[in-house]
Amino acid sequence: MLRKKKTYQGFEDNHLAEEYRLYPSNAIISEIYRRFGHLMFGTCLNYLKNAQDAEDCVMEIFARLPEKLAKFKISHLKSWLFMTTKNACLMRLRKKKMLTSSLEEELTEVIQDDQERRTLEVKLEVLEAAITELTREQQLTINLFYLEKKSYQEISDALKLPLKKVKSAIQNGKRNLKLKLENHDSFKSA
Repeated sequence: MLRKKKTYQGFEDNHLAEEYRLYPSNAIISEIYRRFGHLMFGTCLNYLKNAQDAEDCVMEIFARLPEKLAKFKISHLKSWLFMTTKNACLMRLRKKKMLTSSLEEELTEVIQDDQERRTLEVKLEVLEAAITELTREQQLTINLFYLEKKSYQEISDALKLPLKKVKSAIQNGKRNLKLKLENHDSFKSA
């Protein structure tokens, strides 16, 4: 013999939660949805300002509802559902804001890194051009000392120049570079 399906339409709102705690049933969840689903959707729509997001939020709440109804003793179902809905919306907004601000921060960082890289490239190009304007001796000593990290003695040996002449060429080359770079826009703020 088939058992007659119990209907919960005659139950008061506050008794639905207690009934579910005692006798869990999808029919009770369906009745809660029938009574409050549209109100919950309206609340979500008010907070989220998007029908699809509001609908998703209501569905997420109802997916977790059986667990919460079984766990908590709820005496004012309508108020409890409103607070649960409101909290779910606020959590969703907070999460969305965190993602948005995180993306904005990353984008800002990428843009700043790109600008810094471009500025550095321009400075290197200007520096390379300025080095080519130095005397041959100054070019060689500057490149060996600063770019190849050679010592004064190693430069002296490689170029077959006296140590004092190497030191003087590096010092004069450095001073001449500074004068050339001071007049260039990319080095004025640095």
